[in-house]
Amino acid sequence: MPATIAIAVAALVRDGRVLLGHRHPARRWYPDCWDLVGGHVEPGELPRQAVSRECLEEVGVHVQDPRPVPMTIADPALDVHAFVVTHWDGEIVNVAPEEHDELRWFRPDELPVAELAHPGLVATIRSAVRLDVD
Repeated sequence: MPATIAIAVAALVRDGRVLLGHRHPARRWYPDCWDLVGGHVEPGELPRQAVSRECLEEVGVHVQDPRPVPMTIADPALDVHAFVVTHWDGEIVNVAPEEHDELRWFRPDELPVAELAHPGLVATIRSAVRLDVD
């Protein structure tokens, strides 16, 4: 059985909304759908380090205190580490348009459920938004 691929994703939350990136239609994996910001955990890197690096590479912000949040996805090839992020330095911009062709803020009740990369994102996003309110 092949090894799983470690992924780290961030639910960036502001004012009860979560940031999602629309994966470019030309992407090899999970094209043309909405997903959290993030990517592969590099060799020797911890998931928390990876999510910080990915947020800088994809949306141009330095995250502060990423907190683990539960996430269950149906793809057994992926080992996903999800984090909620409520504080960051910098302004969110699409630094990687080849990865995401659009960035948008969503309230949990506005989620494009049918167009999400993974159905498990809904519960993760709701948990992340609740953590921001607490």
